[in-house]
Amino acid sequence: MYASREDIGYDFGDDSKVGSKPIKPNPNIDGGWAWMIVLSSFLVHILIMGSQMALGILNMEWLEEFNQSRGLTAWVSSLSMGITLIVGPFIGLFISMCGCRKTAIIGGILNALGWILSAYASNVHYLFLTFGVTAGVGSGMVYLPAVVMVGQYFQKRRALAQGLSTTGTGFGAFLMTALLKYLCTEFGWRNTMFIQGAISLNLCVCGALMRPLSPKDVSEKCVVRSNSEDNHAKALSHSAESTKSNGVFSEEPEKKEEATNEEVLDSVQHTEIGGKSRSRKNMYGLRVLKTVSQLTVTVRKGFAIWYSSYFGAASLFTNRVFVAFIIWALFAYSSFVIPFIHLPEIVKQYNLSSQNNIFPLTSIIAIVHIFGKVILGIISDLPCISTWNVFLTANFTLVTCILSLPLLRTYVSLAVVCALIGFSSGYFSLMPVVTEDLVGTKHLANAYGIIICANGISALLGPPFAGWIYDITDKYDFSFYICGLLYMVGIIFLLIQPCIQKKQPGEKSTEEAQV
Repeated sequence: MYASREDIGYDFGDDSKVGSKPIKPNPNIDGGWAWMIVLSSFLVHILIMGSQMALGILNMEWLEEFNQSRGLTAWVSSLSMGITLIVGPFIGLFISMCGCRKTAIIGGILNALGWILSAYASNVHYLFLTFGVTAGVGSGMVYLPAVVMVGQYFQKRRALAQGLSTTGTGFGAFLMTALLKYLCTEFGWRNTMFIQGAISLNLCVCGALMRPLSPKDVSEKCVVRSNSEDNHAKALSHSAESTKSNGVFSEEPEKKEEATNEEVLDSVQHTEIGGKSRSRKNMYGLRVLKTVSQLTVTVRKGFAIWYSSYFGAASLFTNRVFVAFIIWALFAYSSFVIPFIHLPEIVKQYNLSSQNNIFPLTSIIAIVHIFGKVILGIISDLPCISTWNVFLTANFTLVTCILSLPLLRTYVSLAVVCALIGFSSGYFSLMPVVTEDLVGTKHLANAYGIIICANGISALLGPPFAGWIYDITDKYDFSFYICGLLYMVGIIFLLIQPCIQKKQPGEKSTEEAQV
């Protein structure tokens, strides 16, 4: 099953008003082609997130090639990772206009172009543009559709599906590290960039697999959810009421706009029919005009949806829980990234390098992280378990580990805490599920784009902040304490919202039982 939106006390009002009519289940929801979407998303995580986690190999090559400072050179990989997430809100605009499939295919081409152009780099600043910006934007254009499509195709097994697809990050970290190391040794880093660019073109294949659901399929999915949620959606927050009353997402303006657009297209079609007696040149001009008109209508409609999601009266920001979720995301991701960056130095300070070389602590985090995503996804899909409660429990576990990490001095104790960090950080696979519960499937692309943008800011600024604290105190202890406390502030923001309602274990509505 799934954690419905009443668990967190918010309904964005995008579900259609449907009675309890029997619905024939769609074979592509929770089955059939849905598992091809999971495979596509899994490969995207390998090629994008896995490659970014393996950039340390290329970073060493760039240091040797360009003889620049470590700080300046590190900004290349930081830009690539940060921009991939920060561009999320703008990628939501592309998805609204073009759909997930076209956006992902264009992103795959752009990502490959960034890798290939980087092979001609003459300095680090050139890499800022080609690899940091070009490849980073391309990665973002593929990553967000990969997450959104899994959310669209799954209803009862959303958490498990997201968990399986995001495990590609862990597998990719191992595979791409070994691949880049081998390619750099055999062919040099410039040829490696060419080869990796060719490999990245497989992102276009992954995008082609993202077959969009028909409007009928989407409506059926919304009906199934509404049947199990409507009876429990009475205690909504003031923001939800204002959303429904303002009605920016209501159907009447959309119908009027569609009617106007149809009139324009019909007039073009009649003109084209009447022009059959004209020359072939005029017919070609009419077809071009019709294509431009259709494209203009699509762009206007997509931009209207995107703009109303962010700036309209029924903006996503009127959802107080969602705003608290954004604040949480600003602090959360850095608490996961910082141990990866600074643990090796901490191990060196504690004279544990010999043990860490046998089995690195960062490898423990990465391996257990894979299992954490799948196991937390399975637990969240249980009928008597709320995804929201699993999400919060994992967050509390992670922040406790982050705060206790500086207090440990032995390899065994550090290994245990690192294993807990890896497992509890598996909640990343629940983030799209929680976001969808907050705003609904219709607004998932725009909403999750904001969340990963906040994660990108956290990933971009967190590690330099930790390094700055180290420069002042000559210890990493305060870096973990400050980041852990900020992380705790984000969790508290999630807890204090008055519209959060906890679902009792085992509680199911009559409609849920029927479904």
